[in-house]
Amino acid sequence: MNEPDSTAVPPLVPGTLYLVATPIGNLEDITLRALRVLRGCDAVAAEDTRHTGRLLQHFGIQKPLLSYFRFNEARRGQEVVERLHAGAIIALVTDAGSPGISDPGERLVAAAVAAGLRVEPVPGPCALIAALTASGLPTDEFHFVGFLPHKSGQRARRLAELAALPGTLVLYESPFRIARLVSELATAMPEREVVLARELTKRFEEWLRGKPAALAALWQARPRKGEFVVLIGPAASDSSSVVTPNHSE
Repeated sequence: MNEPDSTAVPPLVPGTLYLVATPIGNLEDITLRALRVLRGCDAVAAEDTRHTGRLLQHFGIQKPLLSYFRFNEARRGQEVVERLHAGAIIALVTDAGSPGISDPGERLVAAAVAAGLRVEPVPGPCALIAALTASGLPTDEFHFVGFLPHKSGQRARRLAELAALPGTLVLYESPFRIARLVSELATAMPEREVVLARELTKRFEEWLRGKPAALAALWQARPRKGEFVVLIGPAASDSSSVVTPNHSE
C-alpha cells in the first residue's frame, strides 16, 4: 500500500482570501508559494492594478484584477466577500510587502473573518522585518507604529508617547517628511540611536546610523530620496549592541 506523499502541494481552497506578500523592491524575493497562488486564483485584488499588472506580466501570469485601495475599501470589500461566498479564490496584494501592514487589507480581512470565510496568509517580503533584523538594534522587543500623523501638534504628542515605550521603535516615513522627522527626533529623543533604512532590496539600498542630530546634518549636506523605514533604539540600550555608523550608497 502506497503511503501518501507528504511533499505534495495542497490545492487552493475555494472561498478563501489569500494574503499574498509581494516584493518590496527586488523581484527575486517573491516566493514560490506566492507565484502558485497568483497563478491558481480566480482574481487578484490589488492596491494599484497597473503596478500589480506589471508584476504579474513579469512572471507570465494573466488574471482579472480588482482595484482595492483606501478610498474604495468598503464598496469593493463587500464585492470581494460576495465572490468568496460564491466559492471564488481571491488573492489580495498591495504594491509592496505584506497586505495590511500600513497598506490596504485590514478592513477586508476583518470583513471576511466576520462573514465566516477562510483567510490564509502567504508570507513573504515585509519592509518592517527586513529593516529590523539588519538594523543592529535590539529585536527582542519592538513596537511598530506605521506612519506618524501629518500635523505638527499630533506628531509631537505621538513621539512623546512613543518615547515612553520600551524596546526598539519602528515606523515608516515618506521621502517628503523624512528630514522633518529626523529634526523632530533630535528634539524628542536626542540620545537615541537611530537607523534609517532606505530603498530596501533595491539597487540603491542605503543604511544611515547615528544620533538624530548627526543624521540631520547629513541631510543638510545631501538629501535622500526613496521610501524609509525608521528604527529608534531604546533609551537604555547597550551601546555595544549598536552597529557603528556606516553610510554608503
